[in-house]
Amino acid sequence: MQALKETGFSFPGQTGFYRGKVRDVYFFNDLMAVVTTDRISAFDVVLPRPIPHKGAVLNSIAAYFLRGTADLVPNWLESTPHPMLSIGRRCQAYPVEMVVRGYLSGHAWRQYRDGHRSLCGVALPEGLQESDKLPQPIITPTTKAHEGHDEDISREEIIGRGLVPEAEYRQLEAYALALYARGTEMAAEKGLILVDTKYEFGRTEEGKILLIDEVHTPDSSRYFYRDGYEERQQKKEPQRQLSKEFVRQWLITEGFQGKDGQQIPPMTDEIVQHISARYLELYEKITGLPFTKPTETASLEASLEDAVRKNIIRHI
Repeated sequence: MQALKETGFSFPGQTGFYRGKVRDVYFFNDLMAVVTTDRISAFDVVLPRPIPHKGAVLNSIAAYFLRGTADLVPNWLESTPHPMLSIGRRCQAYPVEMVVRGYLSGHAWRQYRDGHRSLCGVALPEGLQESDKLPQPIITPTTKAHEGHDEDISREEIIGRGLVPEAEYRQLEAYALALYARGTEMAAEKGLILVDTKYEFGRTEEGKILLIDEVHTPDSSRYFYRDGYEERQQKKEPQRQLSKEFVRQWLITEGFQGKDGQQIPPMTDEIVQHISARYLELYEKITGLPFTKPTETASLEASLEDAVRKNIIRHI
């Protein structure tokens, strides 16, 4: 199975390049071409082996939800000429990520389990157990780190430090909660619960706020299966998840959480193939659509890299 770990293109008219944990971004004045590679990260660390089809799954799910929420919040996306490629408006990204949580899970649960009753300045009630539904969705922002770990930050700190002007931050909050509500509805239609997710926003030169990056993908979101949720909670059993959490749990059991001195465990062919299969399952369950592998629609192309490069040239 082909996998695209990274790209190294150079195009006429290109004005810049940025490599994130998963995406390679090519800038062309007010447009950008975003290549969602098959890299995978966990605990803010890029793992050594790419996962076949992962990039196409993430890019396709993000496009599905960007189109499904465009009536609520304007977004950056203009086209997806290849399953691993999106073309859209260039923005100046806000230096925070808006994490919305409707249930106590993941990082929030680990903090709560360790005795914390406030997360990013938001008070949490006593007596909760893992995976409980919160009284109402909460926003727990993080800083957006180009390297290393994102860090929790409160609304007051964001405004007080001038990271985002107060009026604009209020708009980000309103957008984030509206998106979470829509995502919850779309998940429920597929028999899923949208547990938590993150949103990123940017500002155009004209001052317009746009939703950017990915939306409601398994890399940025956590889902539970609705069927059996209440019974599992009553029995205090782990919830059936549809997210990247299974990758984190595998790493935790192997003694890795991204901390200094820890070694990433070996990624065998079996592990890579298992993760790839889970991502295909995620796509079909979340969207309700069959997944078409990029290599099945590019039989005349020499490689995924060539296919992506040619599509950027055709559409920029």
